[in-house]
Amino acid sequence: MNDHIADIVQKYPSKFGGLGTIPMQAPELAAAELRRCREMGLLGIQIGSHINKQTLDDPAFYPIWKAAEETDAVIFIHPWDMIGKELMSKYWLPWLVGMPAETCLAICSMIFGGVFEKFPKLRVCFAHAGGSFPFTVGRIEHGFEARPDLCAVDNNINPKSYLGRFWVDSITHDVNALEFLIKVVGENRIILGSDYPFPLGEENPGTIINSSQVLTKEQKEKLLYLNCVEFLNLTKEQVLSMQK
Repeated sequence: MNDHIADIVQKYPSKFGGLGTIPMQAPELAAAELRRCREMGLLGIQIGSHINKQTLDDPAFYPIWKAAEETDAVIFIHPWDMIGKELMSKYWLPWLVGMPAETCLAICSMIFGGVFEKFPKLRVCFAHAGGSFPFTVGRIEHGFEARPDLCAVDNNINPKSYLGRFWVDSITHDVNALEFLIKVVGENRIILGSDYPFPLGEENPGTIINSSQVLTKEQKEKLLYLNCVEFLNLTKEQVLSMQK
């Protein structure tokens, strides 16, 4: 699959940038495949919110984070195999309730586990506007301060201090939620998302962003493409070539 994506990118460089897939359950092999992806011209990788029964703070994954830093690869994290799904057999709740919780689990695991401290050059984007994290970060901070004996066992830095250290996409499905998200994570850390081709995606990507009566033209431009350019570490020349 990685070879195929790389081939598409090479054939149509002005249309596509590619992310690879790696075998996270075998970290050393995964790190080697990440490096190979970068050698083929892929911009980074997409991974899940957890791997089997391991969360993303597990030291077993350190070789992958190290390889990502050393190759300047971006990491896109998407939820899957949602926690609590055995209690959510009806109403499509694994996707409505479980997915936001899964993404929050991934973010909290990396924060509380000190991953961003050990690998400060990581460029990570979390799907679905960061899930429930941006809307519960006050609760998460309060828990950190109230019970450091439980929360600060691996990292004693306030979780809120990591706002601005990672990116999220714009898939909120609600303009008020998007405007609140900007207040929490910042207008420079939100990337246009589509979730294409799934039912929970935005049929016309950017509709929610463009519908805002609060955002300025400059802010909309950041969310629609400028922030993505920064996240992917593209040069001005690369962007201009894509516009031809």
